[in-house]
Amino acid sequence: MDQADSVSADEIAAFKRDGAVVLRSKFSSDWLTKLRDGIDTDLANPTDNFTRHTTDPSAPAYFEDFWAWSKIPQFTDFVHNSPCAPLAAGLLGAPSINLVMDNWFLREAGSTSRPPFHQDLSYFDFEGTMCVLWLPLEPISKDNGIAFVKGSHLWDKLFMRVRFADGHPSFEPTEVAGQTYHPPPDINADPDAYELLQWDMELGDCIFFDMRTLHGGLSSTTPTETVRRFTLRMTAPDGVIQYRGDWAKDERAQFEAEGYCEGDRLDGAFFPRLWPRKDVAGQR
Repeated sequence: MDQADSVSADEIAAFKRDGAVVLRSKFSSDWLTKLRDGIDTDLANPTDNFTRHTTDPSAPAYFEDFWAWSKIPQFTDFVHNSPCAPLAAGLLGAPSINLVMDNWFLREAGSTSRPPFHQDLSYFDFEGTMCVLWLPLEPISKDNGIAFVKGSHLWDKLFMRVRFADGHPSFEPTEVAGQTYHPPPDINADPDAYELLQWDMELGDCIFFDMRTLHGGLSSTTPTETVRRFTLRMTAPDGVIQYRGDWAKDERAQFEAEGYCEGDRLDGAFFPRLWPRKDVAGQR
């Protein structure tokens, strides 16, 4: 394992304590170029998960696609061969890492759309020791990046899934399978009430965060150039399918169609083993 694949004791401690950590110079320019090319390929021939979050069709847009890794060759190469998985293994202290989901976002120049504050864990029917890679494909200032609520992964609280299109909860607070889901706090209404983590980032820098950490767009800055971000959700061996609510039924239908059901491990063809690389094929 070379330096780009490894994390320090201080970085591991920050990830566990704060719920998010910035890692510097972990991805080469070749990987970033490959991801930009992959997004262009996806835009030219989108998957069924492709979404335009901007409601005004004439306005500069905010696009997203996910679970495209098996359809876009550039993404396939990245998830299996970039430093993403060994970095996740180091931060989670995990002997192996499986892919949960790939995701990319593109915000056109002039777009006023931005991600609302949310918690990734409640969006999908997954449970386990998981982390998220957030990799910008252009240099960013902390004022135009993502803000993380420090330590919110340790609140032992689940927050409702929030629609990216308008920032409103998709459902009223409810109890599902004995767990209560709450509306996320309105961070933008009073940001000074929270300790927020934000970083200036150069090309090759990335952020890893816990799936339970609250995060979102704090700034109303409108980009003057198109910006792109690539993200991956990854899991330690304890990752399993766990029902969270009917709001995740569309995503659940996709892996159920591949033969997965409640309680299955996140492993196999749909959730491939990424680390160690010799076990990439993986078996359920």
